[in-house]
Amino acid sequence: MSQILKTFEDLKASDKKGFIPFVTAGDPDRETSLEIALALARNGADIIELGVPFSDPLADGPTIQASSQRALENGIAVADIIKMVRQIRHSSRVPVVLFSYLNPILRYGVEKLAFEAAEAGAGGVLITDAVDEEAAEIGVVLGNHGLDLISLIAPTTSDDRLKRIAQNARGFLYAVSRAGVTGARDQNSETAEMLVARARQYTDTPIAVGFGISTREQIDEVWRYADAAVVGSAIVKVIENSIGSGNPAANVEAFVRGLLPKVAKRASEI
Repeated sequence: MSQILKTFEDLKASDKKGFIPFVTAGDPDRETSLEIALALARNGADIIELGVPFSDPLADGPTIQASSQRALENGIAVADIIKMVRQIRHSSRVPVVLFSYLNPILRYGVEKLAFEAAEAGAGGVLITDAVDEEAAEIGVVLGNHGLDLISLIAPTTSDDRLKRIAQNARGFLYAVSRAGVTGARDQNSETAEMLVARARQYTDTPIAVGFGISTREQIDEVWRYADAAVVGSAIVKVIENSIGSGNPAANVEAFVRGLLPKVAKRASEI
């Protein structure tokens, strides 16, 4: 059983749902980025999504676009991110998923990435723009090294494609809560619950819902019908607002504690 599935099995056995924070690797700098990831691992993260910065992140809103730009300006590269995974896993059992666009993966080399990421202790890879046959081929390479290729589904995904994706899913399915780009929103999309229900017809693979989740109330709502909630832009915004005026890791920790009031109990179980 993969790290990720083991995590969801443990959550299910404890009658809990998952919290999956996203941060961009190397933002606002390499050392602080590692501190933030470790703070998340200590404070309730069940899985950490570590974003691979990319110069043209079309699926992301301005907050994550800006974080990618900061990381790229810091010279962060895929090799640095793999090193960061190793450092996180040295201190924590929380699985790490690399969240990337296809271009950086192809430039680095799929086989090379799979081998090195697995050796560093990563649990999986999510590639936003890899679909159908291309995704299947990459999934085989990752699977050969014990890594899960996390698949995206969206409200606009047709039933035929949803069935194919769901039946081949590994680790968990990432359900995009609404059409459009990433970014915090005041309310959850009702289409997310419908999407999860559609996917449940075809698979028992855990389903996490992301895009636009930024409050405790939204997390509670997602937990009602899905297996995990993903919070990204809201955390990245805390990091952005802390640059030059505070301790980003401490501010992220405080923000997450506000999202998860029972975090002390959860953190003790990591």
